[in-house]
Amino acid sequence: MKILLMKTLLIVALLSGYFTISTPAQVVKKNAALIKQIDSMFKTDQFWRVEFTKKQRKEKSIYSDETIQSKWEEADRINEQKAKAIIKKYGYPGYDLVGNSSNNFWAIIQHCDDDIPFQEHALVLMKQQIVKNNASKRKYAYLVDRVLVNKDQKQIYGTQLSRDNKTGKFSPFPLKDPKSVDKLRQEIGLEPLAVYIKNFQ
Repeated sequence: MKILLMKTLLIVALLSGYFTISTPAQVVKKNAALIKQIDSMFKTDQFWRVEFTKKQRKEKSIYSDETIQSKWEEADRINEQKAKAIIKKYGYPGYDLVGNSSNNFWAIIQHCDDDIPFQEHALVLMKQQIVKNNASKRKYAYLVDRVLVNKDQKQIYGTQLSRDNKTGKFSPFPLKDPKSVDKLRQEIGLEPLAVYIKNFQ
């Protein structure tokens, strides 16, 4: 259930406007074919999450719960295979290679929860791009926390939330350093944790 809740957070956050686009530091010829592939993967990634969110909000959807769940799992599985192939060929695709689609690729990696070692590998490669200001520091923080929570460890930035089934309220998974979390979030351009959580209520 933890993974399911975590998987829904991206689309909720997307709808609340947290997908801020970073400006690439480098300008070189971009790979149009790769951009198209990543954007198509992201579209599929988000489609079934949107339908799931509709159901959660008691909004109309033409799909049954069973269809949404099975198609969601299938889409994630296929996207993970494609992401692994991209990583193998290009490394982590940064802004210089795919522009803002780098953020879309991050979303795909964020949802590869059934293969934590792959997420960790992508995290290392993403860090290399962060050093060159060629990927989003904010997205990197989300992936750092995602991997830690997936490994049942305490997160750093408080980006991963769980939902109380009784109250419907969200709260962060355990933090390594609760007293310093807002300072750490500020350093990478994230809003205070309380504000972030409020977006989900």
